[in-house]
Amino acid sequence: MSNSNDPILAAGVVLTRPGRRGPQIAVVHRPHRADWSLPKGKVDPGEHVLHAAVRECDEETGIVPTLGPPLTTQHYQALGQDKLVFYWRAEVNAEEGFAPDEEVDEVRWVHLPEARGLLTYPRDADLVQEAMDLPLSTPLIVLRHAKALKRADFDGSADSQRPLSGKGRSQAKSLVPLLSAYGIRDLYSSDAVRCQESLRRYAQTISATINIEPALSEEGHEQHPKRAARRLMDLMNERRPSVVCTHRPVLPTLMSDIGALNGADTGALDPKLAPGEFVVLHRHFVGDNRPRLIAIERHSL
Repeated sequence: MSNSNDPILAAGVVLTRPGRRGPQIAVVHRPHRADWSLPKGKVDPGEHVLHAAVRECDEETGIVPTLGPPLTTQHYQALGQDKLVFYWRAEVNAEEGFAPDEEVDEVRWVHLPEARGLLTYPRDADLVQEAMDLPLSTPLIVLRHAKALKRADFDGSADSQRPLSGKGRSQAKSLVPLLSAYGIRDLYSSDAVRCQESLRRYAQTISATINIEPALSEEGHEQHPKRAARRLMDLMNERRPSVVCTHRPVLPTLMSDIGALNGADTGALDPKLAPGEFVVLHRHFVGDNRPRLIAIERHSL
């Protein structure tokens, strides 16, 4: 339960699209504040911050975004209370149609110099500059499967057949909008039932097939840990938005190899993920070289 001393949480995006003279940025006019700002809004009670960023952008601009790398979190006072606003660089996923209202009555697409001059608050102008300085990237999500049925409660002979618990099924449902926020298209899973079930709801949502990866199972990793690491590195080189679902004992090996890639703070690569927790690896590709990590973020349910 929150109290009056807790900061206000909000989420937003620097929404971009290609333009004839380079990338354009969406800025919104708020009539009740008479200012030009970036699409953002408060996180609803119980709402995940990723979902809030997508929802607020949709509500204010009529555009469903695909999230890219995280940007600097804004921290300031609003009506005497601390406010934290989490931002991501984002691209257009789908256009639902702008509907002006009392919150936002105009959306403009402008280039960087125009955005810096139009935005009311210097912190927003700095955020736009930060977003434009980032190279293009593609996410790879490493997910620990949702909460499984306890081993003591499972009657089967093979642990790989142990399914998700009721809590785990709820977590799998909660993962759907979060994976969707990053535009995940390719799904990879250990051959264990609990991993496949963690992704099945999302796979059904986007009509995708789950690719089975025995090397990323507990048993496969125990027998050939290097094979598991090599397989993840293969997937790191795939230039598509992807998710890999695996197990707690496999994560230290995978995170160690990921940490060998340069370009980002690897502090988020602690392999101790809770059930349903995941790490997002934002990869920038240049030519035929190995991907460079430009950002890493970590999210729980």
